[in-house]
Amino acid sequence: MDSYLYNDARFIKDLEKAINGEYSAIHCYAKLADLAAKENVRKQILEIRQDEIKHFQQFEHIYVSLTGKRPQPKIIEECSDVYVNGLEFALQDEQRTVDFYLEIADYTANPYIKEIFRRAAADEQNHAVWFLYYFSKAR
Repeated sequence: MDSYLYNDARFIKDLEKAINGEYSAIHCYAKLADLAAKENVRKQILEIRQDEIKHFQQFEHIYVSLTGKRPQPKIIEECSDVYVNGLEFALQDEQRTVDFYLEIADYTANPYIKEIFRRAAADEQNHAVWFLYYFSKAR
């Protein structure tokens, strides 16, 4: 990877925010899966969680390769203990994340990083649709 971009404080700050967001989602979706009443819903939420784990690992790899150190992820958004509230939070968060990841993809010059964030944005959009579907059924 080219190193010229990675002294960019904005990119590192955004990457840390993305890592923390994925870390928070991983924990939230485990809780949501436990709260889901139906097995097929639980399985779909756990599949979404697997995507979040993949994104977290990809972003962590980028971070380590750029900074030489491991990130210190933290939960930045608490997930509700109430199923329907957790679904609503998840779908709104996924939608915001789509825009955030596309913004990063647009400003980065590195084609590898650009593709990672575009692919993650597409996954997040798909997740938002699932959460919207489950939210509308749960209301």
